[in-house]
Amino acid sequence: MNGKILLVEDNPDDVALTLRAFRQNKISNEVVVVTDGSEALEYMFCTGRFSGRNANELPAVMFLDIKLPKLDGLEVLRRIRADKRTAFQPIVILTSSREEQDMIAGYKLGANSYVRKPVDFEQFVEAARQLGLYWLILNEAPPRNPAAP
Repeated sequence: MNGKILLVEDNPDDVALTLRAFRQNKISNEVVVVTDGSEALEYMFCTGRFSGRNANELPAVMFLDIKLPKLDGLEVLRRIRADKRTAFQPIVILTSSREEQDMIAGYKLGANSYVRKPVDFEQFVEAARQLGLYWLILNEAPPRNPAAP
């Protein structure tokens, strides 16, 4: 499947773990890594250091952590869903948060999925395999500019 993966994660160990898990599962999509909520929005809306990016090439899926510097993941989700250009972007919250209110808030704000990061590496590799299989191969994303209802 073509399409980039946008990984929004501030913990360098979790970034390395995720990239390693993707490689082990032969997920060869390009992964763009941003480390805070502001950078995620810059990427999605082609501003700041991403001002030259083609706005018509949205990621196949965004894996979004909740606990981020500058702007938390829930605010990133809120802003992406509020803009008609990105309202249908597939977003998976991928977090270590065990807080029920984070899960509820994520779904209320329009997350497509909420996945808790497994602590065990082998379980994480399996989770990455399943996420890649579903979001990059099986899932049919909406058209980029769906007609308003």
